[in-house]
Amino acid sequence: MAARPRFTSRATVLVLVLCSLVAILAYPTRQFISQRAEISAQRAKADHARQQVEQLRREKARWQDPEYVKAQARARLHYAVPGETPYIAVDPAGQDSAKPSSSAAGAPATGAATGQARAAKPWYSSIWDSVDAADAAAQAPAHPLPLPPSPVGDTSPHDH
Repeated sequence: MAARPRFTSRATVLVLVLCSLVAILAYPTRQFISQRAEISAQRAKADHARQQVEQLRREKARWQDPEYVKAQARARLHYAVPGETPYIAVDPAGQDSAKPSSSAAGAPATGAATGQARAAKPWYSSIWDSVDAADAAAQAPAHPLPLPPSPVGDTSPHDH
């Protein structure tokens, strides 16, 4: 009896057809999976946008209420209704912290004192101060000037 070949020609053709089908379908399957992932990401993005739109609609509805507008004007802009006397409460302990201590004469002021100083100055003054500070920083030399050589072995007369 003759030995039968392990693979017949039909089996070889069948394996080649199956391998070519896998190779042909691999790319479209990968594209399909990536497009499904992209679709789900776009849906999530659309849901987030819908939530933002709904939040903005609620905020717009609140701004239609005159009482809400008055409350916001009082809180944000420190407005007062005609007939009211607006006042600002000052913390007496905060005034003492505005004075620099003798040990920190050249140090920056504390947070409370800085906040009070900023509140006392108009906004355009703060902007101009920052422009001046930037100009001073730009004019300062980038590297310190070198010191002159030390007079080692100097024979000139000195007062001792």
